[in-house]
Amino acid sequence: MRFGISNLAIVPMRIQPMDKSEMINQMLFGEHFTVIDEDKGWSKIRLAHDDYEGWVCNKQWIEIDNESYDQLDNEIPVITTDILDIVTRKNHQPIVIGSILPSYRSGYALINKEMYRFDGNTTPGFTKKEKLIENALVYLNSPYLWGGRSPFGIDCSGFTQMVYRLQGFKIPRDAYQQAKIGKNIDSLIASKIGDLAFFENNEGKIIHVGLILKDNNIIHASGKVRIDKIDKQGIYNNEINTHTHKLKFIKRIL
Repeated sequence: MRFGISNLAIVPMRIQPMDKSEMINQMLFGEHFTVIDEDKGWSKIRLAHDDYEGWVCNKQWIEIDNESYDQLDNEIPVITTDILDIVTRKNHQPIVIGSILPSYRSGYALINKEMYRFDGNTTPGFTKKEKLIENALVYLNSPYLWGGRSPFGIDCSGFTQMVYRLQGFKIPRDAYQQAKIGKNIDSLIASKIGDLAFFENNEGKIIHVGLILKDNNIIHASGKVRIDKIDKQGIYNNEINTHTHKLKFIKRIL
């Protein structure tokens, strides 16, 4: 079995092993994985932090050994918190908020015995629940991008996953997966800041997720990361004076 890690800022994960294939996720700097299949310069990988699977180009990651993989699995991850930052090996390299600094010590991350200097800000995670909202607001007005997980393009569940990552919590990648965890909340009135609200289509399938704010507001990725009103019917967009998403239920993760 082979193992790898992302040494680039943002690597597309695709549904098929080709550049023209649909992007279903993004791998950020420092995320490690298992290789589960290979095909002509591409590898199908399973990310360690959420078990998400997809194809990545072999030019966009580096291999690590089993021992390094296990070590990273057992670390409490050090996570970057600035929208855009730099790591330095031989040259400067950009990274985005939510990146992982493997084996980070005294200003250096370590990948395959190569030192990456980092002088930016990181999070210890597990801070006050109100910090979730600060994390969420960092992404405000980020454009919507299917499969995206960065401030330069993000989808609804990528947004909620990254907000919780910055709080030190791992949650699944897709909205329907996130809907399976946490505690059920009986009503919108009983909800609290930081709860996740899930929304359904006409067939009852989960298709959207957002983060509850105070005063019956919700922050979510739809066209861009935006703040709208929420009521018992769902999300109400004041710009177009209509409900845009039908509320199914609310879950509490923290």
